[in-house]
Amino acid sequence: MTMTDEHINLVSDPETETNEDQQHESESLSELEQLRIDLDEAKNRSLRALADLENFRARTNRQAAEERKYANLDLMRELLPVWDNIGRALEAVDKTHHLESLVEGVQLVYQQFLDVLTRFHCEKIDAKYNVFDPNFHASVAQIPNEEHPVNTVIEEVQTGFRLFDRVVRPSQVVLSAGKLTSATNDLNPPSATQQPE
Repeated sequence: MTMTDEHINLVSDPETETNEDQQHESESLSELEQLRIDLDEAKNRSLRALADLENFRARTNRQAAEERKYANLDLMRELLPVWDNIGRALEAVDKTHHLESLVEGVQLVYQQFLDVLTRFHCEKIDAKYNVFDPNFHASVAQIPNEEHPVNTVIEEVQTGFRLFDRVVRPSQVVLSAGKLTSATNDLNPPSATQQPE
């Protein structure tokens, strides 16, 4: 190798290094630019996902409100024939003036109404002659009674109802205070007569 060749090689080497540096720098810039693009895309995806979630929540809330609004629609459809039959019974009384037909019509409507309640899982609470249960009964009085033990329901003033396992309305009841003695003058209900929640 001659000196001239060596000199040429030495002169060209810094240029090659500069080109390599520029190439590395441009590769670094393109990697950085790619990372920025990826970050922007990730941000956009995140914003779209949040918007989708918010739309889903709003749609779910609207649907739930709609379902609550019309939850009793089936019950109302079942009760309207009961209302129709009450009207028919009253019309029949106006036309015939027969008390027996009115009583019969009211009994039929009463049974129809109970059937509707049962179909919707709303049932009467058994109270009479059962032991007082504050979860289902509300005592309104306690009277002496020789036939039934203390705290036995001897009279139902108002029928109670429950929907599945929840009390819609407790039965209002009169309780036995047991045998009449000279010391039995208090007609107050027992202390465990709180209303069920």
